[in-house]
Parts: sequence; structure tokens; C-alpha cells
Amino acid sequence: MARVRLRVQERREELLRAAVGQIEARGVAALRISDVASVLGVSNALVLYHFSTKEHLVAAAFGHAAQEDLARLRTMLGRPDTALNRLREAVRWYAPTGGAKGWRLWIEGWASALREPALREVAGELDQQWKAALADVVTQGVAAGEFRCADPVSAAWRLTALLDGLAVQMTAYAGALERSTMLRWADEALARELDLDVAALGEAGRPGT
Repeated sequence: MARVRLRVQERREELLRAAVGQIEARGVAALRISDVASVLGVSNALVLYHFSTKEHLVAAAFGHAAQEDLARLRTMLGRPDTALNRLREAVRWYAPTGGAKGWRLWIEGWASALREPALREVAGELDQQWKAALADVVTQGVAAGEFRCADPVSAAWRLTALLDGLAVQMTAYAGALERSTMLRWADEALARELDLDVAALGEAGRPGT
């Protein structure tokens, strides 16, 4: 029985990965169940067996992809280092030209969430988890005396709002902004939230800082 469950989970993850690829390639509106099925050479009925509707498939695919990045963020923020170093690394990784994957998928998800309650619920919960993870490390840094921030939750909201907005610009208008400029703005925003001189961020990541 355990092996049967494992196979079901493996098949589900295969379908989710295929759905993520098709959403990124086609967009949510143009996606069909048959597109996902054809990638894996399975029937439409099998996809519907696992997810029942296209809307549920899209919501699950979005959650699957976002959870992968969220797990990476939590690993980054949880490593043994100063809060400042962890925050700067996370902000630069989260930025549109950083290592975080799936900005096109997030943008598709935001647009579709306006009309799809299932996706709106998933996206909203994941967004709150991102903000909470950042706010927690800001709180740790304040407690350790590394920097000052009167309201870590609001700081996390402002930081993610800036980076999300830049992601839309960078994805929709490729090449409109130099990577160095975008990263400088991200550093400046982080410095403002932590009541630091931006030069202090240049020390982040160096041994002993």
C-alpha cells in the first residue's frame, strides 16, 4: 500500500511539473488539460483524476513551484550568519535578476487570481509566508542589535512590494533596466528599512561580517 501511495505522489508531482512548464510557455488562459497530458504521454482523464478541473490543476501547479522557492528562501534565511548577511542574500536572490525561478509563473498567477478563487487562496497564503519569513529575520537582527526597525512586518511588505513591482517591469519589458541598477535599488531599499547606511550592505557577505 505504501508503494502505491508513493507512485500516486510521484505521478502527481510529474503532472505538476508539466503544468508549470506549460503555464510558463502558454499562459494560464491558453492552457488546456490536453497540453499537460501530452507532455507526459498520458490521458486527459488521468490529469482530471488527480486534479478534477483545470482551475485546481493551475492552483496546485502554482503552489508547487512557489513552495520550491519558499523552501530555498527559508534555507537561506536559516543559515548560521548575521541577520544582515542573510537578508541581503535573500533580497538579491529574490530580485528579478537573481536566482529565484518562476517570475513569469508568479505574474500569470497574480493575473489569474483576480478571477479564480482557488488560485487566489493559494497565492495569498504563499505571499504571506514570504513576508513572514523576511519579517522574522528582521526581528532577529533587531533583537541582536545589528540594526533598527520599528516594524519588521511593514518592512517586509515594502521590500517585497518593490521587488514584485520590479519583477513585473523586468519580465514584461526585458532589457528596460540594467541589472546593476535594480540591485542597487534593492540594496538602498533594504538599507532604508534597517536604518543603515547603504555602504554597510557592501560589507555583507564578507568573512567576519
